[in-house]
Amino acid sequence: MQAALAYNACMQYTLRNIPKQIDAEVRRRAHEECKSMNRALLEALARGVGLQGEAQRQRDLGDIAGTWKKDPAFDQAIAEQDKVDEALWK
Repeated sequence: MQAALAYNACMQYTLRNIPKQIDAEVRRRAHEECKSMNRALLEALARGVGLQGEAQRQRDLGDIAGTWKKDPAFDQAIAEQDKVDEALWK
């Protein structure tokens, strides 16, 4: 019985017939996030079965894209932050 438990504990999975779109997306994410394919796949599986730590809300912000309105007060506040205070640099 212990041998069976030990075998199952270190068992590896083999996936076949992975659709090209899934393969491309996992490879893209792994490269973009500087992760191994193994890590990217494990994280994708965890998300897919609902086991990843805190649930992450995923959204594309499409509902607010293109809704920016000019605000002179905001622009002024940002401009003030861009000024260098010479006294602090001495």
